[in-house]
Parts: sequence; C-alpha cells; structure tokens
Amino acid sequence: MSIEKNEKQKRGYDELLQGNRDWVKNETEKDPDYFNKLAAGQEPDVLWIGCSDSRVPANEVTNTKPGQVFVHRNIANVCVHSDMNMLSVLDYAVNVLKVKHVIVSGHYGCGGIAAALSNQQFGLIDNWLRHIKDVYRLHSHELDRISNETLKVNRLVELNVIEQVYNLCKTTIVQNAWREREDLEIHGWVIDISTGLVKDLHVTAKSSENLGEVFKLDESKVR
Repeated sequence: MSIEKNEKQKRGYDELLQGNRDWVKNETEKDPDYFNKLAAGQEPDVLWIGCSDSRVPANEVTNTKPGQVFVHRNIANVCVHSDMNMLSVLDYAVNVLKVKHVIVSGHYGCGGIAAALSNQQFGLIDNWLRHIKDVYRLHSHELDRISNETLKVNRLVELNVIEQVYNLCKTTIVQNAWREREDLEIHGWVIDISTGLVKDLHVTAKSSENLGEVFKLDESKVR
C-alpha cells in the first residue's frame, strides 16, 4: 500500500472517531443528561428490518432518535425461517421489547435485487440471493412483461417486501404474539432514495386471518 493511500485511509478512520466526539459534544450541549437517559434502557415501539445499504439508515429515514427504533438489516431485507439472526431479533423485539410495529423496508435501486435478477455469479452471496430469485419465480408472470430493467428491479423490490411481510406473518413468533395481544402490526415500505420519501405498500398485517390455511398454526398444539 502506498504512503499516500495509507494516509488517506488513516484520515478516513480518524474522521469516524472525530465524528463520534462531535456527536457526543453536540448532544450533551443540547441536553447534559442525554447519555444518562440513553443508558437507562430502551423502549422502542418499532422493529425495522431493512436493507444493509448504507444510504437507508432507519433513524435518519424516519427522523427518530436513538432508542426509538430497534433495527435489523441484511442484504435486500430478506426474512426467512432459516435465518436465526433475524428470528432472534424478531423474538426479542416482539416478546421482550413488545414493539407494536414491525416494518420491512426495501428501497428502489437495490443492488441485491438487481443481482438476483441477473445470471451472474457473485460468490457466497449467491446462496442468499436465491431467496429473492424465489420471489421472482412466484411473480415471473408479471415481471417478465416489464421490459425496462430499472422498472423491473423496482417492481421486484416491492414484491420482495410484500413477500417478506408474509414470511414474518408465518413465523411462530408473530402468530403466538397475535394470540396474546392485538397491537402488533407488520408493515411493508419502500424508500425512494432519489426523493427520500417512503412508499407505504399498504400490506399491513394485524392477524393470521389472511394466511393460507397451511400456514396457520393450531393454537391447541402449542406447547
């Protein structure tokens, strides 16, 4: 690595540390007790399951403060029953934090969605992208009619969010929570990075009523 490149990399790292100091200074100037309050605990009403893309941070998009949104992010905001990381976050958010809203948030121009639409190999991530290819398979009759590649990617972004909302509803975590309380809702959003605005896909789920019969869990069998 050249000396110039090494110095530039170090400056970039040092800027992160300085950014932290500036943030602490700004917050304590506004409220000297800010971090004492933050350290006392969290009571978020929202679990955000979003894409790992650096342009769509949950707090900035929703104009919320630390402690208000519990966050899980992965490539293309995928929610599958085999992902113990996502399920652990979901279980903690629903059953311990008692969040009232779970939001699956995708974004237009998602690189993971675009990659899933291609036939190119990218490496280990190909196994993850298979989940998105399965969404494409379910909706190929619609997507194959879209000739514009950008529009096709963005429509798959929407369909992927809808399917992930449905996947969350099928979990034992969500279905058991719905038996105990009526204030848990699952939502699907898409962020338009070009405007910053959120598009509500209006796929809010409040119960297991609209699930296929095979996905509804028999309450009498719960142990």
